[in-house]
Amino acid sequence: MPSLKEIKGRIGSVRSTLKITSAMKLVASAKLRKAQSAIENLLPYEQGLRSILAGVGGLPAAASRASGGKTVLVAFASNSSLCGGFNANVIREARARVRELAAQGRQVVVISVGRRMADAMAKAGYPSPQDLTRLSGKPEYDGAKALAESLRAGFERGEYESVELIWNHFVSSASQKVTREPYLPMALGVQAQEAEAADAPIVEPAREEVLAALVPKVLNLKIYAVLLDSAAAEHAARTVAMQTATDNGDKVLQELTLEYNKGRQQKITSEILDLVGGQQES
Repeated sequence: MPSLKEIKGRIGSVRSTLKITSAMKLVASAKLRKAQSAIENLLPYEQGLRSILAGVGGLPAAASRASGGKTVLVAFASNSSLCGGFNANVIREARARVRELAAQGRQVVVISVGRRMADAMAKAGYPSPQDLTRLSGKPEYDGAKALAESLRAGFERGEYESVELIWNHFVSSASQKVTREPYLPMALGVQAQEAEAADAPIVEPAREEVLAALVPKVLNLKIYAVLLDSAAAEHAARTVAMQTATDNGDKVLQELTLEYNKGRQQKITSEILDLVGGQQES
């Protein structure tokens, strides 16, 4: 049985840990609210542009063709841990997809966004050709645009046959869903054909000019939206993880306090008995 001094030391250690987990929960909650607001403000605009693009009546050849080349997976995770299964789940999905593509005899390139993903995929033999850890820590439109432009350029040159995105989608404060979606070629052909068959709109200036302006914006915004979505999911996962850690810490603290109080009572009782026994002997 541990001594009272050891139990008291453990109580102090648990209290210090609780201060850290509580503070991290508050920070994660604040970041979550900010990330939620950002993604909620962006999504209607991004979805609206996609709807306009589909309504114009198709995609330019450079954005809709599939050319021979490598399959690119852009996989998003966080730079740090202490967020439950957030990283493990998305890393597992990325590894599974890599194995699936490799089994099909396809060349695969993994562009990792986030240190945890970069480390995991490097160990699996797929080091990221770009260091994008900063985008995971601080999502920004300029960085998203640069990544989108490099992916589009590789696709148009024929280096990439297709590009897919893998990330944790923010469902709610208590739920994140690993999601995989095609990025290039863009999946708007069916919508465009339906719009064209129904009632093709009159486009000014020329349709090709409108598409040339819209397609890059839609692709840029998709990367930025995924960055914000992944960030919101990360902060939600960390909030839940820190709340769980705090709850567990409170439970341990209660058990240790009870054990300490029992030990003190036993010690006092023992001292009283020794004192009474000594008086009786005298």
